[in-house]
Amino acid sequence: MKRVLAIILGGGAGTRLFPLTKMRAKPAVPLAGKYRLIDIPVSNCINSGITQIYVLTQFNSASLNRHISQTYNLSTGFGQGFVEVLAAQQTPDSPSWFEGTADAVRKYEWLFQEWDVDEVVILSGDQLYRMDYQLFVEEHRRSGADLTVAALPVDSEQAEGFGLMHADADGWITKFREKPKGEALTEMRVDTGGMGLSAEDAAKRPYLASMGIYVFKRDVLFKLLAENPEATDFGKEIIPTALQDGKKLRSYFFDDYWEDIGTIRAFYEANLALTAQPHPPFSFYDKQFPIYTRHRYLPPSKLQDAQVTESIIGEGSLLKACSIHRCVLGVRSRIENEVVLQDTLVMGSDYFESGEERELLLERGGIPMGVGRGTTVRRAILDKNVRIGANVTIVNKDHVEEADRPEHGFYIRNGIVVVVKNASIADGMTI
Repeated sequence: MKRVLAIILGGGAGTRLFPLTKMRAKPAVPLAGKYRLIDIPVSNCINSGITQIYVLTQFNSASLNRHISQTYNLSTGFGQGFVEVLAAQQTPDSPSWFEGTADAVRKYEWLFQEWDVDEVVILSGDQLYRMDYQLFVEEHRRSGADLTVAALPVDSEQAEGFGLMHADADGWITKFREKPKGEALTEMRVDTGGMGLSAEDAAKRPYLASMGIYVFKRDVLFKLLAENPEATDFGKEIIPTALQDGKKLRSYFFDDYWEDIGTIRAFYEANLALTAQPHPPFSFYDKQFPIYTRHRYLPPSKLQDAQVTESIIGEGSLLKACSIHRCVLGVRSRIENEVVLQDTLVMGSDYFESGEERELLLERGGIPMGVGRGTTVRRAILDKNVRIGANVTIVNKDHVEEADRPEHGFYIRNGIVVVVKNASIADGMTI
């Protein structure tokens, strides 16, 4: 895999994940109590033997830069490997920001061209899955394809939200359409049973969805970008054009857990799904294919008189006499007495507050970090460093689907209350 270059696309402004992307790039959004979204594709690369990795982003990249610099030093123990963030920049030759996935790669083509590699792997920075890219690349090489697209079998309801492939029995792509509907959707049905699914499962999932994961022959990628200077997106423009030009496109069948964490609902559900018993759909306990993240050297968590069921607790946390059910608590979470948390994601804190600091805050009428005494929170996301006062109720009592309350420190998306990073919620408030 030394002759493979990986490019991870960090996405745009992350509007569908707002307000979690209000202060950070989409790949820097915290995940599963201690990780960040970017850890997934980077770990997949490292576990697959790919250690030359660029991450392209253009919005709020400070925390992403900090996380990567503190986490991935691949020059130690991984040869000459690296993980480097490339932020969008304006130059005399390129005065605009990234305008799409293909445009992002094109704007840094001058740098990618310097690498003597055979293949370029294009990945997304907002997906949760585990894949051995070495098998992916080896299949691409064996087939002689110019471009190979990772394909996920989906049902008709899911299919409308994806770019779809029509492939023959040998896996060669014959059609590619972006988010088709109606008759155009029906035409994209394939026999997924011939690709490894049972007859019953194939009938339920007869479509091949593009996962936004590609392996290009190096020269083919740069030639396509050069010959189609107006094309800004791989799925909408580059791939259909390559097919029309007679390039050899192949599908790589992937039938395992994969979640596109592009919306608040998807992000929320993917995190809480990690608490499922006995076997969650995705596990961070795979010692053969671990997910890496920053070493923090935090003390173990302490549960004083807490009742905790089906939950994940990040290290450095302190839980007093509280009730926690089906929750994910991030590092340094502080939960006070008589708190009830249910179906909630707490992202934790970036730093500790000492007992003296907390007492002083209370004396002065302030709110300490964490969730205050007597508070109840259900079906919510509490971003990092939030200060939730005493006897607060966050349950979306009016069943609102969408709301913006920045003056009060929260938003509601898909019926899920999201308390923004660093926000304070006053004692006794009801949301």
